[in-house]
Amino acid sequence: MLGGGVIGVSSAWYLAKLGHEVTLVDRQPGVAMETSFANAGQVSPGYSTPWAAPGLPRKAIGWMLRRHSPLVIRRRLDLAMIRWMGQLLANCTEEAYDRNKSRMLRLAEYSRDCLDDLRHETGLAYDDNQAGLIQLFRTQAQVDHAAEDMRILASGGVPHELLDRAGVVRHEPGLAHAAHLLQGGLRLPGDQSGDAHLFTRRLAGKAEEAGVDFRLGIAVHRLLHGPDRILGVETSAGTLVADAYLCAMGVHTARLLRPLGVRLPVYPVKGYSLTIPLTDPARAPVSTVNDETYKVAMTRLGDRIRVGGTAELAGYDLRLRPARRETLALSFGELFGGGDLDRATYWTGLRPNTPDGTPIVGDAGRYRNLWLNTGHGTLGWTMACGSGRLVADLISGVRPNIEHADLALSRYAA
Repeated sequence: MLGGGVIGVSSAWYLAKLGHEVTLVDRQPGVAMETSFANAGQVSPGYSTPWAAPGLPRKAIGWMLRRHSPLVIRRRLDLAMIRWMGQLLANCTEEAYDRNKSRMLRLAEYSRDCLDDLRHETGLAYDDNQAGLIQLFRTQAQVDHAAEDMRILASGGVPHELLDRAGVVRHEPGLAHAAHLLQGGLRLPGDQSGDAHLFTRRLAGKAEEAGVDFRLGIAVHRLLHGPDRILGVETSAGTLVADAYLCAMGVHTARLLRPLGVRLPVYPVKGYSLTIPLTDPARAPVSTVNDETYKVAMTRLGDRIRVGGTAELAGYDLRLRPARRETLALSFGELFGGGDLDRATYWTGLRPNTPDGTPIVGDAGRYRNLWLNTGHGTLGWTMACGSGRLVADLISGVRPNIEHADLALSRYAA
């Protein structure tokens, strides 16, 4: 098991539950120290939407002309980024959007149900909240555009409710002073929230009790392979050998597999977050809201507020850029403001995005003992339990509970 984020630890848990001897390797000294560390905190199956959508190129140009753009593309000579963007644009059709969103909803809804079962089984607490999500619309055009997403939500049986301004404030009273900025919202009552880092740490403790061997602080260098199978993993602590190998290393999975001839269409999309101490509960989210204008998510996590968002194509650059902090602070200040921004913690992480928005869960093709669980983009926390259970079932030869063939890497060959 390679990777100790929320995806890797969830996969290790389900593999151990099915009777496997699991060794988990990660370069960090603890679990969930990279992309899973300070994400927006949303478990949002109803908000599972691919970036690749009709009209995206036109919208992207408009966004990038704005000071507080939700999308930033750093100019760089990066063939992987150019190739990935080309595949993304190829998915910006109505047919592809419907197909990809339906796949994402299927896995995300299943994952939410798996998380519910896991929480009831283990009693894990992680600043969790099951009060739903509201997507906030500041313009009538955003309200009108929501009709398309509502159609797909309805076809997938996902509960949803279109709210007017008063309805939004009824569910999120902290928005009362900002109601004049809003035209309405889309409420997804089945969505949840919680601290992914806290969840992962506590689940790792349960997994260790179940027999998972955590080898932390160990770097993975390369995979040793024969013609059709993986023979071992070369690490900073020597070579490890197993019957099967599962890669859940986020954006680093593609780099690891490239020397094997496995081309993984996963590219890092940089996101930022602020973790803000709560000062006024009356001006804070009850649960979680998404500002559609700035593409910023705001989530109540106990006595903290997590504000996350923006998408930056900049390779593997982890610099904290002041301009992105300004955008997060602006959205939060306009809508809520019940936190101490001066004491906020600023963070960035690299999301592993696929061009079609759907993660890659399943076998790696030519190597029969190599498995993949990566490419979840902004939805790693949302899809962690479902994709972990799915890949554990596949490795174990157990029939999964959901359709899965179109989640595998082979869909790109097709």
